[in-house]
Amino acid sequence: MEAAGIEDGPHASPKGLRHGYGVAPISAAVPLNLLSRWMGHAMIETTAIYANALGDEQRAIAERMWA
Repeated sequence: MEAAGIEDGPHASPKGLRHGYGVAPISAAVPLNLLSRWMGHAMIETTAIYANALGDEQRAIAERMWA
């Protein structure tokens, strides 16, 4: 984490990094089925968890819709 410049916090763990990897493509409008394949999920419902945006993330996605 230190070498990558990632500060301490809940995101500074294998699970936190994987979650960040899952959320970033959703924010970039990568199709859910493609992200599911990249993450190795057997069921798309598992990948859909990353699409549950909140707060600023949800607002940014909504703004893209009307851009």
